[in-house]
Amino acid sequence: MDPKAKKILMNTFWTSAGWKSSPDAFVGENFDYAKSKGLMFDPVTITHDEIIRRLHELHQTITKERVAAAFLHSLSTKKVHLRSALSSWALTSGLPVHTYEQRSSVRANYSSCGDCNFHGLMSDRDYINEDLNVLNFERVKWGGIRLNWLLYCWLDLELFSKEEDLFEITTEDAAILSRMLEAVRDCADHESARMLEKRWKDVLPSSKNERDVTMEIWGYAGLLVPGDTPRKGRGGSSDFRSMAEWQGDDGYSQEALEFYFGAFCE
Repeated sequence: MDPKAKKILMNTFWTSAGWKSSPDAFVGENFDYAKSKGLMFDPVTITHDEIIRRLHELHQTITKERVAAAFLHSLSTKKVHLRSALSSWALTSGLPVHTYEQRSSVRANYSSCGDCNFHGLMSDRDYINEDLNVLNFERVKWGGIRLNWLLYCWLDLELFSKEEDLFEITTEDAAILSRMLEAVRDCADHESARMLEKRWKDVLPSSKNERDVTMEIWGYAGLLVPGDTPRKGRGGSSDFRSMAEWQGDDGYSQEALEFYFGAFCE
């Protein structure tokens, strides 16, 4: 990732005090430079149906092994922009090629599109002059925020498809993954996702926000899934989406762990 372009992207939205009240204008020499390096973009107009077709094409070349390797590689390198490809791949890999109106949602929890709604994806029929820059800022800053937005999954996998690294997996990466799993096992039955985040503090080199996003990625990828047993805490956590109802006795999915990381953890 080009350091100058990354700095331009960061400075467009963020200061030492946090979010800018309004982002810098998407014009000028700096914007053009970041755009030439593939980190910033002109507004995009695209339909749901076009995104679905493009996602189908991307899944012909992006494998689960590659997104899993990228995730593991990110653990020691802190290249957080590589992490959400795992959840973007998981959320969209089972999507059939479909149109927005093909099947309506009976209960539209996420989208009026029945297929997107079934797969937990927030989608609209049309996207008019959408700003992809803020989505990529969140991706580069924390690893993504709007992880189950169809628009984000598409952008994420498009950018991931341009990555040329081999994503070397080191013993340190494997050790961090092992310690993350151990922390899940150590959670008491009633402990929430916030308590797991605190357990990960000394395990995963990261900020609190990065740990939150990593948990959400695991949730959307099916590694951490709330069970059907009655919740032992005080209810869900508004800090999370996929992890809102998770608690310690849900543990992690051994099947999902082997599906994604089995080839790297034998």
